[in-house]
Amino acid sequence: MVKIQYNKIDQVVLKRLRDIVGDQFVITDEEKKEPYSHDEIPEEKYAHMPEVVIKPKTVGEIAEIVKLANDKLFPVTPRGAGSGLSGGAVPIFGGVVLSVERMNKIIEIDEQNMMAVVEPGVVTNELNEKVKNRGLFFAGYPMSVETCFIGGNVAENAGGGKAVKYGVTERYIIGLEFVTPTGEIVEVGGKRVKDVTGYNLRSFLVGSEGTLGIITKVIIKLLPLPKAKVDLFVLFPDVKSAIEIVPKIMTQCGIIPTTIEFMDYISIHYACKYLNENIPYENSGAMLLIEVDGSDEQVVEKEYDTIGNLCMDNGAQEVYVAD
Repeated sequence: MVKIQYNKIDQVVLKRLRDIVGDQFVITDEEKKEPYSHDEIPEEKYAHMPEVVIKPKTVGEIAEIVKLANDKLFPVTPRGAGSGLSGGAVPIFGGVVLSVERMNKIIEIDEQNMMAVVEPGVVTNELNEKVKNRGLFFAGYPMSVETCFIGGNVAENAGGGKAVKYGVTERYIIGLEFVTPTGEIVEVGGKRVKDVTGYNLRSFLVGSEGTLGIITKVIIKLLPLPKAKVDLFVLFPDVKSAIEIVPKIMTQCGIIPTTIEFMDYISIHYACKYLNENIPYENSGAMLLIEVDGSDEQVVEKEYDTIGNLCMDNGAQEVYVAD
């Protein structure tokens, strides 16, 4: 493996970066750079300070920056909201952190085709708020939905609790625009549900954490917004009985819940303490949080009732339906 020796950012490069994105969007102040040295992992040993943080506004600016990086041989680390826990946004080689926070436009909401076209700096929750009134939603649901960027979701192939039913981000990304490591602007995929011509570069890029290109535009497949949902809190005497019921819900009931979250006794204890809840969990060893959603309220009610009965028949101590 060849180890690249990167150059430091000098005044010539700094001037070129300021020419490209504007002086106010090139950050060299140590205190202002610090938030860009880490993601949501708190340990300092995983952080690394960049030399410069830049905030481009257009795909053209990003292409220029990447070409400059190749010419002057300095590293560039793309960054979304920094809400991840994998270190994907940490500039381990120093150099430049390229933040897409200014690229935050929802370019198009195509109701007829149930698709959205967005820039990478759009907050995931803001997109869902925008399409909710149109009876749609983006099902790629990361746990940091209120802070994370769409670009980061794509780069990390993010997923959360709803992955049980809806899968992770990749399932809903049908087109991308990105800047290659040499500065070319490339588009892959498009507004086509069946798009099987040529290499599947779209899936290749999703989850690549910025190592294969910098994502600058995303075409997202939306789904009809569920009209009803119910949350169940199910207490079990031990971990084993809680875990064993999960496949039975799907195979015996024929129901795929939206989410199934597991909590052991210690997790229940501290969650209830933090939330000031009074669930009688003292004699329980584990708990499942189960969500069911759908387009028909009566069907959802029947499904959660079926799940609750199955849990009680298999050793659950109590089933609570959330208000």
